[in-house]
This record gives sequence, structure tokens and C-alpha cells, in this order.
Amino acid sequence: MSRRRLRPEEIALWQQVADRTERLDKRETFDPDAVAPKPARREKPQTPRKARQAFGDAIQPPRPASRKTGYDLAPALPDRLRKAPVQMDRKTFGRMNRGKLKPEGRIDLHGMTLDRAHAALNRFIMSAHGSGKRLVLVITGKGKDRDEGGPIPVRFGVLRHQVPQWLTTQPLAGVVMQISEAHISHGGGGAYYVYLRRQR
Repeated sequence: MSRRRLRPEEIALWQQVADRTERLDKRETFDPDAVAPKPARREKPQTPRKARQAFGDAIQPPRPASRKTGYDLAPALPDRLRKAPVQMDRKTFGRMNRGKLKPEGRIDLHGMTLDRAHAALNRFIMSAHGSGKRLVLVITGKGKDRDEGGPIPVRFGVLRHQVPQWLTTQPLAGVVMQISEAHISHGGGGAYYVYLRRQR
């Protein structure tokens, strides 16, 4: 790729910039005030205005307007569950969250792979609903507290974050009425209450 030759007006512009440049003495301590640009002297333009503006913009680009950057971060999982609308009876919901209701069944997914846990959860929830149970406990564990250093980063508590999504998608969404983090007496952050709809 060959480089084009500079036009006369471009050479003239560069010469104007070079004439206004002062050489810095490396032995002196750097002082921003000492190298502040001096006010430009009024001179009769020797080049077309359009070319001068284009060259000036290239040397001193305009500063972008300051703007506030907002980040819409997703809330933590417990916060999302607490803010979810209450679909069940509010009095029963309050008793459930205080650990006053005894789960009628439970499944422990702790230590399972995602594929195995998903299949086991589907079978358990559909079976519990089919037998008329209303409140069941799903134990996920809180997840490992550190990454093992593999090539792909591992999210802490994969099952803990995945189970609520499974419970709110088909086929389970049709039978699940409410999901809530379990009371400390039933596992706290490592388990979920799942309140099921009545059979029709």
C-alpha cells in the first residue's frame, strides 16, 4: 500500500504547528503550568478554512460530555424471591417463611450434576403434586465456596441458582404456586420451600 503525497495546504498547516512548538528541556522538572499552551496569536490564515478546521480537530479532539454511567445489576437471588408476588394465602405464606409449616416431602439434590438434578426434580415435583402434597422442601446446598481453578469459571452454588429457574418453567411451572428460601430450621439459604397448587 503506497502512501499519498501531502498536498501544499497540508504541508502549510503542519509548518504552522511546527513553528509554534517549543522544545522542552529534559533536565527541568515537569511542571504542567510551564508547558501550558500559550494563547494563539492572531494571524492571517494562509490556508483554506476547511482544511485548518479538519487539522485542528485532529490535534485537539473535543472532550466528550461527562455522563453518569448507570448499571442495572440483577438483584441477588434471595432478594428476587422475597420480592416475588405472593400467589398463595398470605397467612400461610407467613407461617411457611417462619418455619412453622412442616414440609410433606423433601428431595436432596446436593452433589448431583445439573442433568441428574433436573430430571430428579421434575420427577419429585410431579409425583408430589400427583399425590396431593402442598408443601415440599428442595435441598440444593449453598454450593462450594471456591473455584477449583479449571479453565472455565464455575459459578458458586450452581444448583441453588438453577433450581428456581427450573421450577418456573414448564412442566413444573403449571403445578408450582410459590417458591421461597427455606427457614434456617429447614436449611436456610441451601434449600427452598416449594408450595404446590391443588389438583384440579
